[in-house]
Amino acid sequence: MEVGEDSTDHRVRTWGPAGQAVALLLGPYAEVVLHDPDTDRVLAIWNPMDSRKPGDPSLLGELDRLDPAARDVFGPYEKWLADGRRLSSVSAVLRDPDGRAAAVLCVNLDRTPLEQAAAVLSAFGAPTAPRPEPLFDEDWNERVRHIVGTYVRECGRPVERLTRADRLSVVARLDEAKVFAARRAAPAVAAALRVSRSTLYALLADLRAPRAKDRTP
Repeated sequence: MEVGEDSTDHRVRTWGPAGQAVALLLGPYAEVVLHDPDTDRVLAIWNPMDSRKPGDPSLLGELDRLDPAARDVFGPYEKWLADGRRLSSVSAVLRDPDGRAAAVLCVNLDRTPLEQAAAVLSAFGAPTAPRPEPLFDEDWNERVRHIVGTYVRECGRPVERLTRADRLSVVARLDEAKVFAARRAAPAVAAALRVSRSTLYALLADLRAPRAKDRTP
């Protein structure tokens, strides 16, 4: 922590422990700054991200122009450092017992490690090449999982919440992929759709009934 020449300032004594606690929890990726709105100077700073130090200008602007609906807490909002790092920032107006703005506490969180972690996770999760289909031509169980999973992602509902129309659509895709030609496929499909085997056979019958009518002379 860095404090100004007047380290006995009652505002630093009052709110300094809170600023230090946030800095310890989020450090070294968070800068915490306590500002004096009367002199527009930095009172104290923890984990400084640039050359700012206590006593430097705060450049806060006029507090009375802030949105009163925010109830003295503003953010998270975006800020940038000169080196290109992106920050998520929150500012809180701290008031004395008379309601006067006695200090402003700002927390600036460096998003760099979060963005790097997101990029790593995205790289791990993203497919990097087309699926080698010949490897799966005979694996009807994989086809069941792939077709049902693809439909669930498309409709945005879990398997348990699929409607009857949804299940008919999935069964149609499975039938087109010739899944039901494989022995013991029906129990696997029923399990994937979370339905009983009798429900699955009823869906198949409804799906194939129009085809049978079309073939009737």
